[in-house]
Amino acid sequence: MKKKSLFSSIILIGFGLYFYLDHLPFAWLRELYHWPTLFMIIGLAFLAQGYLAKDHEAILPGTILFGFGLHFHVVQKYDIWPDHIGIFLLIIGLGFLLRYQKTGAGLLQGFLFLVLSTLLLFYDNIIEWLGLLELNALSTLNLWPLLFILIGLYLFIARKK
Repeated sequence: MKKKSLFSSIILIGFGLYFYLDHLPFAWLRELYHWPTLFMIIGLAFLAQGYLAKDHEAILPGTILFGFGLHFHVVQKYDIWPDHIGIFLLIIGLGFLLRYQKTGAGLLQGFLFLVLSTLLLFYDNIIEWLGLLELNALSTLNLWPLLFILIGLYLFIARKK
């Protein structure tokens, strides 16, 4: 059975609305005429393909593109929104978890991305909470990226067996 493709139709409708609304004299729409809106339109097209056409593999790129576009809009408007690499990892983790909900694949990756994003977003608070603000402890904490490299190498080697 051929899967119904909604991606092209959503892209054409979204881009058509984007460029049509650009010609209207509404000043409050001006803040939407930037490249993050195009990311959001493409992300919505992927999400529609993933959920409505039941092409569940499209959920991950849809979540990532829509989330990145939303992030770039919100970070310019609200000072409370963090402009940090952890937000991108959080969006990717949510994408994996949403895909896992429909396909049953990607739970480990989603969980790892969420843990990593939490560690990065709240790094200063975690270090302060653990009481590791001493100079000696901080010098050993600079080696934590090696832990990620070792785990990645282990997963890479374990995959080949």
